[in-house]
Amino acid sequence: MFKKIMKGGQKKPSKSDANDASLFGNGPAGAGANVVVNHASRTGPAPPGPNSVGPLNLAPMLSVEPLPVFRDVPVSERQTLFMRKLQICCFQFDFSDTLKSVREKEIKRQTLLELIDFIQSGSGKITEVCQQEMIKMVALNVFRCLPPASHENTGQEATDPEEEEPYLEPCWPHLQLVYELLLRYVVSSDTDTKVAKRYIDHSFVLKLLDLFDSEDPREREYLKTILHRIYGKFMVHRPFIRKAINNIFYRFIYETERHSGIGELLEILGSIINGFALPMKEEHKLFLVRALIPLHKPKPLSLYHQQLSYCITQFVEKDFKLADIVIRGLLKYWPLTNCQKEVLFLGELEEVLEATQPTEFQRCMIPLFRQIARCLNSSHFQVAERALFLWNNEHVVSLIAQNRQVILPIIFEALERNVQSHWNQAVHGLTVNVRKMFMEMDAELFEECQRQYAEKQAKARDVEEQREMTWKRLADVAAQRGEEDMVPA
Repeated sequence: MFKKIMKGGQKKPSKSDANDASLFGNGPAGAGANVVVNHASRTGPAPPGPNSVGPLNLAPMLSVEPLPVFRDVPVSERQTLFMRKLQICCFQFDFSDTLKSVREKEIKRQTLLELIDFIQSGSGKITEVCQQEMIKMVALNVFRCLPPASHENTGQEATDPEEEEPYLEPCWPHLQLVYELLLRYVVSSDTDTKVAKRYIDHSFVLKLLDLFDSEDPREREYLKTILHRIYGKFMVHRPFIRKAINNIFYRFIYETERHSGIGELLEILGSIINGFALPMKEEHKLFLVRALIPLHKPKPLSLYHQQLSYCITQFVEKDFKLADIVIRGLLKYWPLTNCQKEVLFLGELEEVLEATQPTEFQRCMIPLFRQIARCLNSSHFQVAERALFLWNNEHVVSLIAQNRQVILPIIFEALERNVQSHWNQAVHGLTVNVRKMFMEMDAELFEECQRQYAEKQAKARDVEEQREMTWKRLADVAAQRGEEDMVPA
């Protein structure tokens, strides 16, 4: 039965067939035409081996028809059946109309499920030609132009990315299965990286990275898993992947400030950073300084801050000497008017300080606590409250206690202002607790700071009185001259 299906419709290949770059034929209009996957890393055709076969003379498929399942055909014919099933999966359909091509869509869906099961079960090692054509089929289905975001090409004013409804890909029922097939192929123990890297090459990886800008969170989740697996399995691609992610970050920071997949890319980097060997390469330190720290600048920080904070903390935990660079970087990009971002910065700062050693802390503590003092006096109660919560962390308190001679004089005035005049009761109560902690830590230093603060306040009052007296004298002189001008000649 299967041989009849395979023979049916076969014809002597014409010149146009021989020149076709794909083995899949034409399919519906545009289904297989002009789809090229560049293989820049390919050095040339591999010498024939036990798993390398020549191209199969498969007739083009003009319509989608069901094929037998793998278990119903002899083992010797399964590779040919695999190729035929790939042909079916190259047909593309209009998913905007749910009533159109229902039968064909279901056949393609079932075929994709069979291919996934075939790869996952390991029931037969697929040949190199099959691998090449499978990657072409994946490329044909997933590499596409993403729809424009709602603010693009519509004349509408750009809205906050946090408030936008994500666009859900209508072809996801098929797209998900194609991604699943690619994932199963990449993680399969039968996949030989020496062969696979010819098809999953730099061009393929770049196109995968482009898809991270998809608004569909389901697609980004699959892309994250697949790219992570490719990074783990294909060591030859690792520097290229890191550089390509770098470039995405640069464009996001300095040009667009809009990208849907920054959080997912940072999740991948979190596990990559975790595996960095020590001593850390200069390349990795430059990545921290030039890409990760400036990622605090864009407005949509809250969308990816959790993942960014994890990456930053990983660097400090790997190499404690980087703490000073990270803290000064945070201070450089500290928000001036965005209180919600300030709360995020303070949370990240606490995580970094937990991994900071005393010597590194001493290098940056003066500018750091000047900024914390400003946060303590913030009229936004969440900012002031989050800054005061730093004193709930035992490690941070121990660092402060060791350097109290420098830190207390910097923040004493901010503490006194909160006690005297902050409008929020929670902030007032926390400030009293911090003030009491310093008093118990070093009563003599506290009294000295109190004395200096009192002197400063007295001087400020004297200056204010002098200013008022000067203005009063000026007013009196002006009034006297005004009276003289009114006297008749």
